[in-house]
Amino acid sequence: MKLLIKLGGTLLDQAESRARLAGEIAAIAQREAVVVVHGGGKQMPRFLTERGVESRFVNGLRVTGPEIIDAVIKVFAGTVNTELVCSFRAVGAKPVGLTGLDAALVDAEQLTQELGFVGKPVASDGRLLDVLVREHYLPVVACVAGDEKGTVYNVNGDQMAVACARGFSAEKLIFLTDVEGIRDAQGATCGQLSIEQAQALVRDGVATGGMQAKIEAAVSALRQGIGEVLIAPGARSGVVAELLAGAQIGTRLTF
Repeated sequence: MKLLIKLGGTLLDQAESRARLAGEIAAIAQREAVVVVHGGGKQMPRFLTERGVESRFVNGLRVTGPEIIDAVIKVFAGTVNTELVCSFRAVGAKPVGLTGLDAALVDAEQLTQELGFVGKPVASDGRLLDVLVREHYLPVVACVAGDEKGTVYNVNGDQMAVACARGFSAEKLIFLTDVEGIRDAQGATCGQLSIEQAQALVRDGVATGGMQAKIEAAVSALRQGIGEVLIAPGARSGVVAELLAGAQIGTRLTF
């Protein structure tokens, strides 16, 4: 089975959390074809604050000028990716740190002129991922992409995961997050949702902000041929193995 796991939020910030997840994912990768995509955790705002760089947001997205995109490369493709690769090495895996720029894994284009170097994925080529997993390497992909002109873009981590999953022809896409799953209007975690039910939560204003973004990414993945999308709490020990065994954890989205 081809599996793509997206890591985000505070899961990336603590060495203990990275080590636990690396061990669990590496164990799965011994019997399944696994690709990991990660966001930036909380390191980007810290990096910018320490350097006195002010951030401006439009519709929840950080305006990304030359100084910010330089920080994106240093933090996402540099520190965060390297720390995660080291965690996988420490548990015996053979990780390969990548970005969407490598071998045109994910091409992106400018989302809007106002946002600067914020990109949206427009194409993906998973052949490099196939080569790596076939030789028992573990691809670890940062959410940085670009175009054939050499422009670098900051890409939303969830959208990056969907693009990689499509290029890799993944059968399952797992978002490991800081929350238990998608919640309904009463605050209860939804065990399973169809596309229509998930979109209704957005339409009715129940799912907003980051959860709305997760739902939109999940719906996009399902419509592009990914068989199942799971949104689950990454802080739960053994969560990946439990999900693959069919345990009712978090939210499963299917057609």
